[in-house]
Amino acid sequence: MAENKIIESMLRRKSIRKYNDRIPTEQEITDIVRAGQQAPFAAQLCSVMLSRKQGHTPFKAPLLFTICIDAYKLEAVMAQRGWSMKANNLFMFFFGLQDAMLVAENMVNAAESLDMGSCFIGMSPNRIKVTVDNYKLPKRVFPAVQLTVGFPDENPPPRPRYPIDFFLFEDTYPELNDEAVVQAMKVMDDGYLAQDYYRRANFMVKLEDDRKETFDFDSYGWTEHMGRKWGQWFSDMDEMLEVMRYCGFAIDEKNRSGQQDEK
Repeated sequence: MAENKIIESMLRRKSIRKYNDRIPTEQEITDIVRAGQQAPFAAQLCSVMLSRKQGHTPFKAPLLFTICIDAYKLEAVMAQRGWSMKANNLFMFFFGLQDAMLVAENMVNAAESLDMGSCFIGMSPNRIKVTVDNYKLPKRVFPAVQLTVGFPDENPPPRPRYPIDFFLFEDTYPELNDEAVVQAMKVMDDGYLAQDYYRRANFMVKLEDDRKETFDFDSYGWTEHMGRKWGQWFSDMDEMLEVMRYCGFAIDEKNRSGQQDEK
């Protein structure tokens, strides 16, 4: 690959969970947020919350960003033009989710360019009500993802990814035969085992439903970890639908638009 500092930075990217005592400057914070703001968007359906309460942030990071879907702000702009929201909640939620994710990724890349590290908080959907209440978010604002940022106090290797031929498909989606799947699984598992990732983290998802444990840290890799998470957790949609309603994004036949939610 030809020398390209941006691509090289993206390929080196990894989650950082240990941060040193250096505090990002106001200019650095502004630069990260402005880079996020400049991402492509559907309707700027996004806002960013910042917490510097380092004792209460994950990993004691100096910065915790919460990137939110924000229809409240759009509806305020529309009201100034004499319009009210007619688009349904599901449609607006998906467009807002696109905006939020693009903003978040731009912020990650901006932080990397400033020699900072970051970590997405994967379980942030489990504490949406707490986040809403802590930040006093109005209805029609949904905290989509949280991101810690700071200067790294560790330098782990980048985590493995699927082979490119198991990720990039041209023109038509291929039929995935067992051989292709197993080969891709081996790449992921061998990579994580070589890094001793789960042993270092001392984490193995517990088996439920009386399934017998047959793995140890010498064999427990990424594919088993993914199987246990998504094969055991989050089977009930009601909790997520309830927090969407709590944030003003009810998804049902009787209450589908932002205008109706306010009645």
